[in-house]
Amino acid sequence: MRSPELKEFILKYSSLFWYIPQDKKVDVSDELLVETILNYGDKDAFLVKLFSILGKENVASFFFKSINVSERRRGNYSELTLNFFTHLFKNYAH
Repeated sequence: MRSPELKEFILKYSSLFWYIPQDKKVDVSDELLVETILNYGDKDAFLVKLFSILGKENVASFFFKSINVSERRRGNYSELTLNFFTHLFKNYAH
């Protein structure tokens, strides 16, 4: 069950999920939420909101799980995003 805070967060950044129907956006998986926010969100979106709602360790876990599944999933992140968050999470979330 999604918390009201998480639903509000998803709706605030709903334009990043432009390909998902409006009534389905709050149902996106945590993995897709993390991937989308890390790739396309602003600093406030991931540092302040996403980390405080899901927790830095959980976000790191979703990130590493996603990039370790396959090369295709790893390719969903831009090189800069992949490099930045790999270093950030290795230093501050594990």
